Amino acid sequence: MLYRELGKTGFKASLLGLGCMRLPSVDDNDMSMGVDREKAYELIRYAVANGVNYFDTAQGYHAGDSEAILGEALDYRVDGKSIRDKAWITTKHPFWADVSLAQVRRNLESTLKKLRTGYIDTWLMHGIGPGNWQKIQDMKIWDEFEKYRAEGLIKHIGFSYHGNYDHFAEVVAHYPWDLCLVMHNMLDQTREVTAKGVELAAKHGVAVTIMEPLRGGGLSHAPKAVQAVYDSYHVKRTPTEWAFRYLADMPGVESIVSGISTMEQLKENLAIFAQPNMLPGCLSKEEHEITIAARQAYEAIVTIGCTACNYCMPCPQNVGISNIFNLYNDGNRFEFFDQVRRSYMFATRGGRSVEQCTNCGICTPKCPHGIDIPAQLQVAHEALKGWKE
Repeated sequence: MLYRELGKTGFKASLLGLGCMRLPSVDDNDMSMGVDREKAYELIRYAVANGVNYFDTAQGYHAGDSEAILGEALDYRVDGKSIRDKAWITTKHPFWADVSLAQVRRNLESTLKKLRTGYIDTWLMHGIGPGNWQKIQDMKIWDEFEKYRAEGLIKHIGFSYHGNYDHFAEVVAHYPWDLCLVMHNMLDQTREVTAKGVELAAKHGVAVTIMEPLRGGGLSHAPKAVQAVYDSYHVKRTPTEWAFRYLADMPGVESIVSGISTMEQLKENLAIFAQPNMLPGCLSKEEHEITIAARQAYEAIVTIGCTACNYCMPCPQNVGISNIFNLYNDGNRFEFFDQVRRSYMFATRGGRSVEQCTNCGICTPKCPHGIDIPAQLQVAHEALKGWKE
């Protein structure tokens, strides 16, 4: 296992981090059946035994069970020593719902109990973005977090982020954060914080950890056009390795958090991250060109010609038209629908799915690409519905 300095924390984190949002399930076809705890314990303990020391979870993952499962797995002794001492735990507090400072305190105490620990290595403000940033500032939540740090309940303070680069730059500059968790991968060059944001955080001394390195598992599935690009290179690598190497090449990246569901996936990831050349600058000029060509091949696979211009919006029924088309296109692009179906489940819960469409048709004349939007929404709906969690 390779390790990198985790910003200014002084800790050397495993370059491969284990994300606890996709732990082994009792039934792979029905995530609402819950986590297979014994398989999850085995997975987490095997990761520790093979050098993984960075673990990422959150209060809400797996319907609130993820923290407890991680705590139970790490509450284990090898040669008389607790494996908790080998693990850096990052977890998160949500701020997308109304919450008082008293509730934040109660949630912290609950999290510590679930994790079976006296302290959290890094506590993140979960999902900071343009929609909740002002609220977080108004609450002066930093003062509260600093109280917990003074009490020894948390060691470091950070945030996870979804939003664009410009707003990210504002958040990074606002407070001397210890760590941030951001979405980046070889496909999303203009979405979210971008490579420029990773570089900016590093300049501020903020440790950068990466979520969705495989785009929810999509980048581990290469359709024929993408596989042909990879096959053209003289060194043979899996699509998963190409995606991880893209991130390992970046100097600002300190841990790459992979959501792992099976022992097979874990062993594949461990083998990739055991290679001594998974270092900043590991990609040659030719290899960079391969990742660009692969990205272009992915992007060429689009079945509904939506460019997310949003001329069709607003929808009177609040249907998330461009988001739904993007999910459908990603499913086809990766030839892998698990993650996009999961995302569509959240759109359904939020009242923004195709189920809300009344077929009024006012969106269709607005589309500059001539898409029959109501008809194509039904096509997307049939492909995306059905995820249970």
